[in-house]
Amino acid sequence: MDRHIAEAIGRPDLIRLDDRLVCLRFETMKVVSALAAVRHLLDTGVVRPGDTLLDSSSGIYAYALALACHRHGMHCHIVGSTTVDRTLRTQLAVLGATLEQMEPCSDLKLDQKRRVERVHEILAEHPGYHWMRQYHDDVHYLGYRAVADLIRTSTQGRELTVVGGVGSGASTGALAHYLREDAPGTELVGVQPFGSVTFGAEHVADPEIIIAGIGSSIPFGNVRHAAYDTLHWISFEAALAGGVDLLRRHAVFAGLSTGAGYLAARWERDRSPDRTVLFVAADTGHRYVDTVYARHREAVPVGSLAPRQVTGRDGLALPWSRMDWNRAEPAS
Repeated sequence: MDRHIAEAIGRPDLIRLDDRLVCLRFETMKVVSALAAVRHLLDTGVVRPGDTLLDSSSGIYAYALALACHRHGMHCHIVGSTTVDRTLRTQLAVLGATLEQMEPCSDLKLDQKRRVERVHEILAEHPGYHWMRQYHDDVHYLGYRAVADLIRTSTQGRELTVVGGVGSGASTGALAHYLREDAPGTELVGVQPFGSVTFGAEHVADPEIIIAGIGSSIPFGNVRHAAYDTLHWISFEAALAGGVDLLRRHAVFAGLSTGAGYLAARWERDRSPDRTVLFVAADTGHRYVDTVYARHREAVPVGSLAPRQVTGRDGLALPWSRMDWNRAEPAS
């Protein structure tokens, strides 16, 4: 029996969609990394019960850290993006977390820059606060070991390809790291939005939206570029089609990044007949009802979509591009 709701929320489900396609479904994935990170910091004496943990977030990590702080008797202070919605603001307030939300801004890079600047101001005012640094501190890898163990047991040693949004680098990077301890042939496929700097797609803009949570407008230290075998850049339009098809075909209601991952996973499954392909569903679809699912009639059939295979980032083009990365380090 769980001792706190965060433990239940962080436990994923493995759903077999067909013989070789598996969905790793979370209610809120970042709870896994936040819980383990806070527990480790307490166990190693870096922080103590009652301390204040601080970070910047566009939404989901704020909720995860608030839950971890609630679980372990800590205070939580979030510098939030303009994208933090009313539902999350209310949840954070009731959980006892404090939120400073940035003023509206259409420039994601400026929004992230302002949040980081504000974090530094707060640390100067309150040097006893601990900055979690979700984008740069690999303590956020720790929680995924148990998830990798679950995957290993459930897939029974089959050759595996893991597909998921790159984001901060912690989730897919950690899963590949732990799975490769005894299965070095595990392949990792990263999903990015156009406009993200992480793998050099900042020169290609998506006219709809940059998909939150899987890309970035600033470099992230937790991204281990050499962990990735393949990359897919997927537009809002294509991710919408993937999300709608996933719900319609398999009844899995998940976020926009999951729609992108599902699309990439279907493609990788079809080109690798000897491998089981697992894709990460990081959150539910509730935040995307108005922006994605209400537009379900606009969704094109996923069978009509295919990636443009490119050999360099100068060839990237909407709505979907794919490139063999081959576990390379980024060019300096």
